[in-house]
Amino acid sequence: MKIRRQSKLLSLSELISVGLPQRVALLLLLASAVFLSSCAKIGPLNVSFSQSAAAVRAYDFVEVTAAVSWPHAGNPFVDATLSGWFESEDRSQRWPVVGFCDSKDGSVFRIRFMPPTAGNYRYFVQYRQNRAIKTTTGTFHASDGHRSGPIRVDTKYPWHFVWEGTGEHYFFNGTTAYWLMGWKDDNVILSSIERLHKLKVNRLRVTIAGRTNLFYGEPVMTGPNWTLFITPWPAQNAEDIFHPGFDYRRFDVDYWQKFDRALQYARDRDMIVSLVLDMNDGRVHPDAGSEDEYRFIHYAIDRFGAFSNITWDLGDDLDRYRNWWWTHRTGTLIKKWDPYHHLATSHPIRNVFQDRKSDWFDFTSVQEWSRAQHSFMLSQRREQEKLGRIIPQTNEEYGYEDHYPVWAGPLGSDSADTLRRTAWDIVMAGGYQTTGETARRGTNVWPDTGGGWMNGRGDDTMTMLQGYAHIVEFLTSFEWWRTEPHDELVNQGNYCLAEPGKIYAVYLPHGGRVTIHLQAGQYNGTWFDPSTGKRIALPSVQGTTWTSPESSDHNDWSLLLQRS
Repeated sequence: MKIRRQSKLLSLSELISVGLPQRVALLLLLASAVFLSSCAKIGPLNVSFSQSAAAVRAYDFVEVTAAVSWPHAGNPFVDATLSGWFESEDRSQRWPVVGFCDSKDGSVFRIRFMPPTAGNYRYFVQYRQNRAIKTTTGTFHASDGHRSGPIRVDTKYPWHFVWEGTGEHYFFNGTTAYWLMGWKDDNVILSSIERLHKLKVNRLRVTIAGRTNLFYGEPVMTGPNWTLFITPWPAQNAEDIFHPGFDYRRFDVDYWQKFDRALQYARDRDMIVSLVLDMNDGRVHPDAGSEDEYRFIHYAIDRFGAFSNITWDLGDDLDRYRNWWWTHRTGTLIKKWDPYHHLATSHPIRNVFQDRKSDWFDFTSVQEWSRAQHSFMLSQRREQEKLGRIIPQTNEEYGYEDHYPVWAGPLGSDSADTLRRTAWDIVMAGGYQTTGETARRGTNVWPDTGGGWMNGRGDDTMTMLQGYAHIVEFLTSFEWWRTEPHDELVNQGNYCLAEPGKIYAVYLPHGGRVTIHLQAGQYNGTWFDPSTGKRIALPSVQGTTWTSPESSDHNDWSLLLQRS
């Protein structure tokens, strides 16, 4: 008589129901349990390996899958491992890589590797469960598919970023879509990414874990199609914000697989996803420095590290639930565990809580809400220069469109135009920014076509990011990474980025005229309308001091002079 059904033991009542005496059923059940326990200690009956492809493009990834037969590990996220190494054909480089369990019952494990260059590679992979060890080897070819790799800090111009692989410079234009993974339907996630991509957004700030209340003053509610009570771990009651009953020793693989699909879609559009490990508001975290916390971080790295389009963020409002020493230690560990050394940062409330001097810390992610962003970002550059370690400066939280109600006082309710102008203040100081789009179009609340900074969804009435797209158009029309802030070259109240003698990019917050001190030479000039993206050619410019014509109105304008 069969006593096993789909890898599950029959219960005592089920055995009795098929005609066995109770005593016999008890003995049979006990013997079966002992048998399964002893088998689990020895290992699986069989492990078969398969490879995703014989050839991939550089900066894509090859995946080796281990299919594990019954009996599976009691807890496959703890009791079994998949690991190995990948190396170039000439053995000049070897990468140790750790895999991850990708099924609730432990029947599927995967290990991923992202080849950084074209060529032939070979690998060794080992599945281990207690005393049982199963291994495989293989080879694959990586072609030069002109795909962008991870972003890196430019070693020559370290205030800025470049794409590994292509060497092209990366103009960081971000937005927050914090609970993007709260959508149940992949189509909503992917269409939201596509919409933002068309608006020239190339960086999304998305949390892996983290839950919060709904008291933001936004028409956003949880419901059957979206929730901000996301579950990276299995939960006893996922809808209880403070007491979800997470099992930190396991992972909800359906959730992580959904994240995989979103990352791949974004990668194919050269969009970087800032993976925020956790946040403060929910007050639900694995204990700091515990095995549960390290298991979570390791799983994220082992699963997502082979995606070229990620960066790490240790946590939102980090200084509210972790200290500086935790930040330094954890950032250092992430860089050690990540085979590809993706860029990493942290996002505290207090900007003094930035580990600016440490090797793991690649760029700032400050939070500063004033409307004096130009002077603030210049001060951040000066502070970084004093440390003797130049890295890019970014403000990733300075306002959310129409977010705060009137009672918020000085912060007010920032309009799309206010935030667009604030973004110009930031980039003209040589910095980068991440904004937040309005959520007023609602989620699970009429008209239920939005979500903005909370979940990334938007509709055609939401136009703020069109203004940000014009910032990208202007700055990327010249070699912006070569320029430095040189406000001393223009009259007071205007901003200037310059490579003196070659490039002068000027922003006039209120239009009018600007006087620019130039190095001698001849320059081509263009007016640029930040509101519309319209360009107006100017006559050739010569001399060491030049005053522009009057702008056509007193809205903000930009001006670009480039040496002929």
